[in-house]
Amino acid sequence: MSAETTKTFGPDAYARALESWHWIGIEGKRPLFASLFGDVFLEDEDGVWWLDIGRGELVRPWATREEMEVDLASRAGQDEFLLAALAEAASDAGLRLAADEIYDFRTPPILGGEYAVENLQPLGFEVALSLAGQIHDQVKELPDGAEISLEMDWSDERV
Repeated sequence: MSAETTKTFGPDAYARALESWHWIGIEGKRPLFASLFGDVFLEDEDGVWWLDIGRGELVRPWATREEMEVDLASRAGQDEFLLAALAEAASDAGLRLAADEIYDFRTPPILGGEYAVENLQPLGFEVALSLAGQIHDQVKELPDGAEISLEMDWSDERV
C-alpha cells in the first residue's frame, strides 16, 4: 500500500463524504484512508471494513489492521481493493488528481458503467462519495435489470 494508491482526508471531509451512506451501517467505524476511487477503509473493534462505493457494499474482509496491510501489500490485494491497475492506467492516460479529488466513474458501475479509464473523471472526494451514497440508497431495493432514469444538475456547486 503506497501513497500512489491511497489518499487520506481530514475527519470533517470523511464525515461530510460519508453522510449519505448512513443507511449501510457505518456508524461507530473510523475512517483510516480511501482508495483513489473513493472506497473507504474503516476500522472498529470488530476489524477493518471496506466500503466499496462502486458496488454499494460494506464488508469486513480483515479481522485486524495487520491482516489488511498484508493483503494490500500484495498485487492481488491492491488490484481487488485499490483498483491499482486501473489507477495506473488512468495516470498513464494523463488523468491527474488534485489533493481533494478521487477518480470518479462518469457512469457509476451500479448503473452499468465500466471499470475503464474512458469512464473516469477527477471529482472532489466529498462530492463523489455523497453522490454515490445517494444513488446506492435509491437503487438498493430495485430488482436487477430494472430500468431507471437519472438526471444530474451540475449547476449547483453544493452537490
